[in-house]
Amino acid sequence: MTIQIDYPFAVAGNGRTATTDNDDHIRDLIEQVLFTAQGERVNRPTFGSDANKLVFAPNSQAAAPAIQLAVQAALLQWLGNLIIVDSVEVTAVEANLNVTVRYVVRATQQQQVVELTRHA
Repeated sequence: MTIQIDYPFAVAGNGRTATTDNDDHIRDLIEQVLFTAQGERVNRPTFGSDANKLVFAPNSQAAAPAIQLAVQAALLQWLGNLIIVDSVEVTAVEANLNVTVRYVVRATQQQQVVELTRHA
């Protein structure tokens, strides 16, 4: 089992950097890709998915598939070496952005589902 630094960064009860297992680390990476706006990272201006923009966009049946495709493309670009994305569901309800990602971890071939909610 590989130990990774936990996200968000924290200090554990023993005074050391908090760590996590590989499955939780991949979940943390998915969260970072989904909720980072493109242009937010100085040395990686294309990192992220701009999914947060959906919270403030008018609800439209035409916009949802485009946003889902953009999110899936961002996950493929930034995490394609770690996961195989099966599906992405993105919905905006009032000021909340709900994202469900179904994926397979390449290293273990285990199917995983992560459900994330971002509050505006």
